[in-house]
Amino acid sequence: MVLPLFHHDGAATATAGASLTLTGAEGKHAVAVRRMRVGEGIQVSDGKGCRVIGVVKTVDGNALSFTVSDVLMEKHPSPALVLVQALAKGDRDELAVQAATELGVSRIVPWQADRSVSRWDGPKVAKGVERWQTIVAEAAKQALRAFTPEVSQPLTSNQLVGQVSGFAKFLVLDPTAGVALGQVELPSQGEVAIAVGPEGGISDSELERLAEAGAVRVRLGAEILRTSTAGVAAVAVLQSNLGRW
Repeated sequence: MVLPLFHHDGAATATAGASLTLTGAEGKHAVAVRRMRVGEGIQVSDGKGCRVIGVVKTVDGNALSFTVSDVLMEKHPSPALVLVQALAKGDRDELAVQAATELGVSRIVPWQADRSVSRWDGPKVAKGVERWQTIVAEAAKQALRAFTPEVSQPLTSNQLVGQVSGFAKFLVLDPTAGVALGQVELPSQGEVAIAVGPEGGISDSELERLAEAGAVRVRLGAEILRTSTAGVAAVAVLQSNLGRW
C-alpha cells in the first residue's frame, strides 16, 4: 500500500514507538484534503533523506498525531542530477521543474539565458526562487521522495559558464549536436548537470562558451521538444542509463 507523505521538520529526531504531531498547513492538508483517519498508515519526511512511517492515532481539528513504527535514513543518489532550466514565458519552466522533481533531480538551477523572455530582476529574483521551491516541495511529496531538491539562485549565462567545471559532467541539450544523450558515459559520483534552453533555444554564443568551458553538447531524438518537456525527457534517459529505472 502506498502511504501519503507529508513534510515534518522533526522527522530526523523521531524514534520507533514515539508520537509525532502534524500541524499547520501539513496537518490541515492531511485532515481536510487527504481525509486521514485513525488507524491509517502515514509517512513524513524532513526533505533531507529521513523517512518516518507510522499509524494515525488521533485526529483533532486540523491536526493529527501518529505513532512511529519505523525510521529510515535514505542515501542521496550518486551521481546527483541537476536540472539547469532556462526561464521561460507562461508556466513552461514551472512545468519542467515540477516534472523533473517527480523524476528524481537533486537540484534545480534557474538560468537567465540570452533568449529567455521571462526575466527575474530585483524583487522578482527572491519571488521566483520561492515560487519554484514551493513547486518543488509539492512535487517531491507527490512523488513520495525523502529528498526535496534545492532551488539555487538564478544564474546568467556568464555565471553558468563559470560553474561548468564544478560538475562531474555538464550536458547541454542541443538538437544540432553530433552526440546522442544515450551515448554519453556518466560518472559514478558528483553532480551531472543537464542544461535546457528557453523557447528560442540556446544562442550560438552560449553554446560555444559552454563547450569551451567543458560542457558536452548532446541531442535527444529527431523531434524538437519544448522547454517544458526537453529537460524531463533528458532526465528520464539519464535515470534509465544510471540503472535507477
